[in-house]
Amino acid sequence: MLADLIGCAGGLDDLALVERALRDGVMAAGATLIDIRLHHFGPGQGVTGVALLSESHISIHTWPEHGYGALDFFLCGATNDIEAALCAVAAPFAPAQITRHMHARGFGAALPAQ
Repeated sequence: MLADLIGCAGGLDDLALVERALRDGVMAAGATLIDIRLHHFGPGQGVTGVALLSESHISIHTWPEHGYGALDFFLCGATNDIEAALCAVAAPFAPAQITRHMHARGFGAALPAQ
């Protein structure tokens, strides 16, 4: 799933908040966390973060000057709750709107015969 957080109330430049949002998303998804990596681009600027999972990853890229965050959820566990993960990651930023796009990947997409 690719999701856009539009019109966020704030927090997109807060490294600790972004990390907590990723951790909450992992827990809500029922996924297995391996590591979290974050990069802050400086005061008042955005954050890029990735939660590396046994099931793949959840990532976030933020633009606080635009009230915008971009999220990628790549979860291959059959029991992972991707919608719950989205809600958990988005909640701290209080977006006015969330758009989501589901993309079939791997075995969910048309693969060429081997």
